[in-house]
Amino acid sequence: MDKVILIFLDGVGIGKNDPSINPFFKTKFRIFENLFGKTPHLDDRKLEKNNLYIFPSDACLGIDGIPQSGTGQVSIYAGINAPKILGRHIGPFPHTTHLKYLAETSIISELKKRDKKFTFVNAYPKLFFEYINSGKQRLSATSKMFLLNNQKLNDENDLLNGNALTAEIDNSRWNERLGYNLPLFSPEYAAERLLKISRNNDFTLYEYYLTDHLGHGRNKEIFASAMDTLDRFLFHTISNIDEETTLLICSDHGNLEDISIKMHTRNQALTISAGKYAKKLSESIIDLTGIKKVLLEIIN
Repeated sequence: MDKVILIFLDGVGIGKNDPSINPFFKTKFRIFENLFGKTPHLDDRKLEKNNLYIFPSDACLGIDGIPQSGTGQVSIYAGINAPKILGRHIGPFPHTTHLKYLAETSIISELKKRDKKFTFVNAYPKLFFEYINSGKQRLSATSKMFLLNNQKLNDENDLLNGNALTAEIDNSRWNERLGYNLPLFSPEYAAERLLKISRNNDFTLYEYYLTDHLGHGRNKEIFASAMDTLDRFLFHTISNIDEETTLLICSDHGNLEDISIKMHTRNQALTISAGKYAKKLSESIIDLTGIKKVLLEIIN
């Protein structure tokens, strides 16, 4: 049975071949150098090697202005041109106009209709559940999509029971900022957990948002360690998917690829495919709106 893993990276585009502004050239990433032999950039955006593909996805979607997370993520999950509906890009949270799409026509709502098994791997701390239980609803498109489809979000117990991962992969920020005493995961261990979870689901989603924070100039003290953790996590995941699994790594807009500015860019979003239908993904996805359709075709 065909399975899909979607790893969403917030705020990662394909930028210039310039190590002074592009961290992917300042510190070589394993997923680029070891798997493809080079790093993608504006003059070399499409790479292919051993059924692995790197390609750009348009995040501007024909709308002026700087792409934002709210409309970008809705475009990915619902397969619609979210900024065109509004006439502008907005973020970081989805606009109320878009909630009906997340509830009724998103990839999760479609998988529910087909009785497919799916999971959102991210665990949320106690503080998050206190926030939403208070009635506040300023949430990312990902968490909002699952809640609108009456899906339970993972908590600390799910993490401890092996069914979830924290958003920073290794649990470090839960311990340092939230007072937890969780075991620290190596990136490779976390990747193995993700792969194990995916074997029991038709669709597995994991969201990593620190990339956008790093691109905005926040959390400078963890920049190098966070980048290394992410790289090792992605490298192990890509290198160990099984023959029935297709992996897509995608993003909602550019940001991290140009740290000379503390804002998003209009660069095309970084997209990586691997596994059974990697080529199909690379040939089918042109912009963010095409991701949902082709993933549903694979899961069937």
